[in-house]
Amino acid sequence: MTLQACGLSYARGRRQLFTGLDFEVGAGEALRVAGRNGSGKTSLLGLLCGLADPQHGEVRWQGRAIRRQRDVFHRDLLYIGHRQGLKDDLTALENVRTSAALAGRACTTAQALSALQQMGLGARAQLPVRSLSQGQRRRVLLARLAIPPVAPLLILDEPFTALDTESVDVLSSWLEQQLAEGASVVYTTHQPQRLQARRHHEIVLGQDLAGEGG
Repeated sequence: MTLQACGLSYARGRRQLFTGLDFEVGAGEALRVAGRNGSGKTSLLGLLCGLADPQHGEVRWQGRAIRRQRDVFHRDLLYIGHRQGLKDDLTALENVRTSAALAGRACTTAQALSALQQMGLGARAQLPVRSLSQGQRRRVLLARLAIPPVAPLLILDEPFTALDTESVDVLSSWLEQQLAEGASVVYTTHQPQRLQARRHHEIVLGQDLAGEGG
Protein backbone atom coordinates (compact mmCIF):
# COMPACT_ATOMS: atom_id res chain seq x y z
CA MET A 1 0.00 0.00 0.00
CA THR A 2 1.79 3.12 -1.21
CA LEU A 3 0.66 6.72 -1.73
CA GLN A 4 2.68 8.68 -4.27
CA ALA A 5 2.74 12.33 -5.29
CA CYS A 6 4.23 12.68 -8.75
CA GLY A 7 5.19 16.19 -9.86
CA LEU A 8 2.29 17.91 -8.10
CA SER A 9 1.78 21.61 -8.76
CA TYR A 10 -1.05 23.73 -7.42
CA ALA A 11 -2.02 27.42 -7.36
CA ARG A 12 -4.67 29.40 -5.52
CA GLY A 13 -5.73 32.20 -7.81
CA ARG A 14 -2.53 33.83 -9.06
CA ARG A 15 -0.47 32.49 -6.19
CA GLN A 16 1.60 29.36 -6.81
CA LEU A 17 1.54 27.29 -3.62
CA PHE A 18 3.90 24.52 -4.69
CA THR A 19 5.29 23.00 -7.83
CA GLY A 20 6.96 19.73 -8.87
CA LEU A 21 6.21 18.02 -5.55
CA ASP A 22 7.32 14.37 -5.34
CA PHE A 23 7.11 11.98 -2.39
CA GLU A 24 6.08 8.47 -1.44
CA VAL A 25 4.50 7.10 1.74
CA GLY A 26 4.47 3.33 2.17
CA ALA A 27 2.80 0.93 4.58
CA GLY A 28 3.73 1.69 8.18
CA GLU A 29 5.12 5.12 7.24
CA ALA A 30 4.05 8.60 8.27
CA LEU A 31 4.34 11.95 6.51
CA ARG A 32 4.09 15.21 8.43
CA VAL A 33 3.25 18.22 6.26
CA ALA A 34 4.50 21.47 7.77
CA GLY A 35 4.52 25.12 6.71
CA ARG A 36 3.23 28.50 7.77
CA ASN A 37 -0.44 29.43 7.52
CA GLY A 38 -1.45 29.85 3.90
CA SER A 39 1.43 27.77 2.57
CA GLY A 40 -0.90 25.17 1.07
CA LYS A 41 -0.99 22.36 3.64
CA THR A 42 -4.75 21.86 3.46
CA SER A 43 -4.70 22.28 -0.31
CA LEU A 44 -2.11 19.51 -0.58
CA LEU A 45 -4.22 17.18 1.55
CA GLY A 46 -7.18 17.96 -0.70
CA LEU A 47 -5.16 16.85 -3.72
CA LEU A 48 -4.06 13.67 -1.94
CA CYS A 49 -7.69 12.85 -1.13
CA GLY A 50 -8.90 13.53 -4.66
CA LEU A 51 -11.02 16.49 -3.54
CA ALA A 52 -9.27 18.78 -6.05
CA ASP A 53 -7.17 18.34 -9.17
CA PRO A 54 -3.55 19.52 -9.47
CA GLN A 55 -2.37 21.86 -12.19
CA HIS A 56 0.24 19.30 -13.10
CA GLY A 57 1.19 15.84 -11.92
CA GLU A 58 -0.92 13.16 -10.31
CA VAL A 59 -1.56 11.25 -7.10
CA ARG A 60 -1.19 7.47 -7.20
CA TRP A 61 -2.40 4.78 -4.83
CA GLN A 62 -0.86 1.33 -5.19
CA GLY A 63 0.79 2.47 -8.41
CA ARG A 64 -2.36 3.70 -10.17
CA ALA A 65 -3.67 7.26 -10.53
CA ILE A 66 -6.45 7.84 -8.02
CA ARG A 67 -8.62 9.44 -10.71
CA ARG A 68 -8.77 6.05 -12.44
CA GLN A 69 -9.81 4.11 -9.34
CA ARG A 70 -11.82 6.50 -7.19
CA ASP A 71 -14.10 3.86 -5.66
CA VAL A 72 -11.19 1.66 -4.60
CA PHE A 73 -9.18 4.62 -3.33
CA HIS A 74 -12.01 6.11 -1.27
CA ARG A 75 -12.72 2.72 0.25
CA ASP A 76 -9.10 2.58 1.46
CA LEU A 77 -9.01 6.22 2.64
CA LEU A 78 -10.19 7.93 5.80
CA TYR A 79 -9.85 11.72 5.69
CA ILE A 80 -10.62 13.99 8.62
CA GLY A 81 -10.39 17.70 7.93
CA HIS A 82 -9.62 20.57 10.25
CA ARG A 83 -13.15 21.94 10.28
CA GLN A 84 -15.66 20.14 12.41
CA GLY A 85 -18.58 18.49 10.62
CA LEU A 86 -20.77 17.85 13.65
CA LYS A 87 -24.50 18.32 14.20
CA ASP A 88 -25.06 20.26 17.43
CA ASP A 89 -28.47 18.73 18.15
CA LEU A 90 -27.26 15.14 17.83
CA THR A 91 -25.52 13.27 20.63
CA ALA A 92 -21.85 12.35 20.38
CA LEU A 93 -22.92 8.76 19.68
CA GLU A 94 -25.36 9.80 16.95
CA ASN A 95 -22.73 12.04 15.34
CA VAL A 96 -20.23 9.19 15.12
CA ARG A 97 -22.77 6.84 13.54
CA THR A 98 -24.04 9.52 11.16
CA SER A 99 -20.58 10.57 9.97
CA ALA A 100 -19.67 6.93 9.41
CA ALA A 101 -22.83 6.35 7.39
CA LEU A 102 -22.18 9.44 5.25
CA ALA A 103 -18.72 8.04 4.52
CA GLY A 104 -20.28 4.75 3.42
CA ARG A 105 -19.07 2.77 6.43
CA ALA A 106 -21.36 0.59 8.53
CA CYS A 107 -21.17 1.43 12.24
CA THR A 108 -23.16 -0.24 15.01
CA THR A 109 -24.06 1.47 18.27
CA ALA A 110 -21.55 -0.75 20.06
CA GLN A 111 -18.78 0.20 17.63
CA ALA A 112 -19.54 3.92 17.95
CA LEU A 113 -19.56 3.67 21.75
CA SER A 114 -16.25 1.79 21.73
CA ALA A 115 -14.72 4.47 19.48
CA LEU A 116 -15.86 7.22 21.84
CA GLN A 117 -14.49 5.30 24.83
CA GLN A 118 -11.12 5.05 23.11
CA MET A 119 -11.18 8.83 22.74
CA GLY A 120 -12.10 9.25 26.43
CA LEU A 121 -15.72 10.23 25.80
CA GLY A 122 -17.62 7.13 26.87
CA ALA A 123 -19.32 8.98 29.72
CA ARG A 124 -20.46 11.75 27.34
CA ALA A 125 -21.71 9.55 24.50
CA GLN A 126 -25.37 10.47 25.09
CA LEU A 127 -24.82 14.21 25.44
CA PRO A 128 -25.61 16.59 22.55
CA VAL A 129 -22.36 17.90 21.12
CA ARG A 130 -23.48 21.50 21.67
CA SER A 131 -22.84 20.89 25.37
CA LEU A 132 -19.26 19.70 24.83
CA SER A 133 -16.06 21.72 24.95
CA GLN A 134 -14.09 22.44 21.80
CA GLY A 135 -11.59 19.73 22.65
CA GLN A 136 -14.34 17.20 23.34
CA ARG A 137 -16.05 18.06 20.06
CA ARG A 138 -12.76 17.48 18.29
CA ARG A 139 -12.49 14.06 19.91
CA VAL A 140 -16.00 13.17 18.73
CA LEU A 141 -14.86 13.90 15.19
CA LEU A 142 -11.66 11.88 15.65
CA ALA A 143 -13.61 8.91 17.02
CA ARG A 144 -14.29 7.98 13.39
CA LEU A 145 -10.70 6.78 13.27
CA ALA A 146 -11.45 3.97 15.73
CA ILE A 147 -14.40 2.47 13.83
CA PRO A 148 -13.39 -0.91 12.40
CA PRO A 149 -12.07 -1.80 9.99
CA VAL A 150 -9.34 0.82 10.16
CA ALA A 151 -8.56 2.27 6.73
CA PRO A 152 -5.08 1.54 5.34
CA LEU A 153 -4.61 5.25 4.51
CA LEU A 154 -5.32 7.99 7.07
CA ILE A 155 -5.09 11.64 6.01
CA LEU A 156 -5.58 14.06 8.89
CA ASP A 157 -5.63 17.85 8.85
CA GLU A 158 -4.50 19.26 12.23
CA PRO A 159 -5.67 16.23 14.26
CA PHE A 160 -4.11 17.52 17.50
CA THR A 161 -5.77 20.96 17.43
CA ALA A 162 -7.80 21.82 20.56
CA LEU A 163 -6.74 18.64 22.36
CA ASP A 164 -5.26 18.66 25.86
CA THR A 165 -1.96 16.92 26.58
CA GLU A 166 -3.60 13.67 27.68
CA SER A 167 -5.77 13.53 24.56
CA VAL A 168 -2.77 14.24 22.32
CA ASP A 169 -0.96 11.32 23.95
CA VAL A 170 -3.99 9.02 23.51
CA LEU A 171 -4.40 9.93 19.85
CA SER A 172 -0.66 9.65 19.15
CA SER A 173 -0.54 6.19 20.72
CA TRP A 174 -3.55 5.06 18.71
CA LEU A 175 -2.08 6.33 15.43
CA GLU A 176 1.28 4.75 16.20
CA GLN A 177 -0.47 1.43 16.79
CA GLN A 178 -2.11 1.67 13.36
CA LEU A 179 1.27 2.52 11.82
CA ALA A 180 2.77 -0.55 13.50
CA GLU A 181 0.00 -2.63 11.92
CA GLY A 182 0.78 -1.31 8.43
CA ALA A 183 -1.40 1.77 7.94
CA SER A 184 -0.03 4.90 6.22
CA VAL A 185 -0.61 8.28 7.89
CA VAL A 186 -0.35 11.75 6.36
CA TYR A 187 -0.94 14.62 8.80
CA THR A 188 -0.49 18.32 9.32
CA THR A 189 0.12 19.92 12.69
CA HIS A 190 1.38 23.16 14.19
CA GLN A 191 2.41 21.28 17.32
CA PRO A 192 5.86 19.68 17.61
CA GLN A 193 4.16 16.28 17.65
CA ARG A 194 6.03 13.58 15.73
CA LEU A 195 4.55 10.12 15.27
CA GLN A 196 6.80 7.11 15.66
CA ALA A 197 6.76 5.02 12.50
CA ARG A 198 8.87 2.57 10.51
CA ARG A 199 9.88 5.60 8.50
CA HIS A 200 8.87 9.17 9.23
CA HIS A 201 8.93 11.77 6.46
CA GLU A 202 8.52 15.49 6.85
CA ILE A 203 7.86 18.03 4.15
CA VAL A 204 7.87 21.78 4.57
CA LEU A 205 6.16 23.27 1.57
CA GLY A 206 8.74 25.03 -0.57
CA GLN A 207 11.52 22.76 0.68
CA ASP A 208 12.68 19.24 -0.15
CA LEU A 209 11.26 16.13 1.45
CA ALA A 210 13.38 14.65 4.23
CA GLY A 211 13.09 11.03 5.32
CA GLU A 212 14.17 9.75 8.70
CA GLY A 213 14.22 6.24 10.05
CA GLY A 214 12.38 5.47 13.28
